[in-house]
Amino acid sequence: MVETYLGLPVCRLSLPCGDELRVALHGAHVVSWVSQGRERLYLSPQSVMDGHAAIRGGVPVCFPQFNQCGNLPKHGFARNLPWTAKITESSAEGVSLTLVLTDSVATRTHWPQAFEAHVVIELTPRSLLLTLKVLNRDTQPLEMTGALHSYLAVDDIAQTRLCGLQGQAEWNALTDEHSQAAAELHFDGEFDRVYAAAARPLLLQDGTNRLQIEQSQTWLNSVVWNPGAALCERMADMPADGYKHMLCVEAAQVDAPVKVLPQATWQGWQRLTVLQDPRPQERT
Repeated sequence: MVETYLGLPVCRLSLPCGDELRVALHGAHVVSWVSQGRERLYLSPQSVMDGHAAIRGGVPVCFPQFNQCGNLPKHGFARNLPWTAKITESSAEGVSLTLVLTDSVATRTHWPQAFEAHVVIELTPRSLLLTLKVLNRDTQPLEMTGALHSYLAVDDIAQTRLCGLQGQAEWNALTDEHSQAAAELHFDGEFDRVYAAAARPLLLQDGTNRLQIEQSQTWLNSVVWNPGAALCERMADMPADGYKHMLCVEAAQVDAPVKVLPQATWQGWQRLTVLQDPRPQERT
């Protein structure tokens, strides 16, 4: 169903177990995912929600450019445009929604390419699956970078750790140093690193809360970002302490553009799953 949330039109998906999701038509941007009674995404309370500016938090769709790796607006134009909700489906497992963006005068101003982009959102108990599908409707190849730029909610970034990237190639964007990822990533200041994506799932541990993060092999990179105190204080759309409560773990294509042949389709996904604590062993 479509409703108004923080001043924007959004589609709301809900399950009998109480899990619930809201996605804004502006940017096909997931702004809230409540699972097991807890909000799992971070949305800045100072984000500009005017239907024009990019939303700070949730899951921005970066397309057809990641960050400033090209001549397009930062993170592309898709997050700044209205999408159309097309398909809602329900099954015994959950509910799904598809949103669509096609080329227009607004997109061709930046990118003279005929395309159709779909964001498919699948909500099941304790799990959120986001898929970006790009159809090349042109007679020439399409080249793109991008990301599913997930802002994950944490109680305290100082007590948060991310596991699963051990040994993967690491580029520290702050120092321009190349290395290999540690077994556990800890966060005690500004953090901005690009990794070669791991084949195995990642685990975000936030106190007693655990979130499993997976992505398709079609995304070659995982990006991990936290602005830290100094940068966060300079960001107009973030509270000064916002960095303490979020960590971005993104499925991304950063440097090497994806090439999509005419009339072909590319797709990449990210799945977030809330892990239940194992039951304590019964005494004998």
